[in-house]
Amino acid sequence: MLVPRGLRMWPLLAGSRRLQQAVGSQRSAGKLLKSGAKKNAVICIEGNIASGKTTCLEYFAKTTNIELSPMRMMERSIYSAKYIFVENLFQSGKMPEVDYAVLTEWFDWIIGNIDISVDLIVYLQTSPETCYRRLKTRCREEEKTIPMEYLEAIHHLHEEWLIKQTRFPVPAPVLVIEADNDMQKIIKKFEENLARIRTPCNARHCL
Repeated sequence: MLVPRGLRMWPLLAGSRRLQQAVGSQRSAGKLLKSGAKKNAVICIEGNIASGKTTCLEYFAKTTNIELSPMRMMERSIYSAKYIFVENLFQSGKMPEVDYAVLTEWFDWIIGNIDISVDLIVYLQTSPETCYRRLKTRCREEEKTIPMEYLEAIHHLHEEWLIKQTRFPVPAPVLVIEADNDMQKIIKKFEENLARIRTPCNARHCL
């Protein structure tokens, strides 16, 4: 299964009882799962804006029978939504402390009560300079105003989380692919590691 976009934000509901009702789930191994749901392997592609995430997803879709694949591959995750984007909003003063506290509380509840486990994180490690250059080249209307400072902040948070692993817990093994090269070389590196991506293991692996 291919999920083009990860969770950008989770709903804020007024009380855990309403959240549990909204999930409409049953408990399995101590966590909530949708009734009758089968847990497939989950691969998350993480990285800065314009790091090549969509390109890798499209390559995976072309080279994999998505309907028969026992995995889900998605762009970003609820973890990067919290650890990267919510954190950046709060650190930059664009999110009030009360909003940050509420989001953190709900994030902790979700992590503790719903099975959203990840089996492998593919981190496309890209310099802010490369991302900025790609943004200017692809010239999307919604990206024209993104400053270098924003890309630097997002890069710094990714590095603290997935490389240094000093700020937030890492929920899965991390496969690091250097993505400063052109897209053809990124795809080649992605292809070289396709077997590892399709069969995630429990050891951290860096390229």
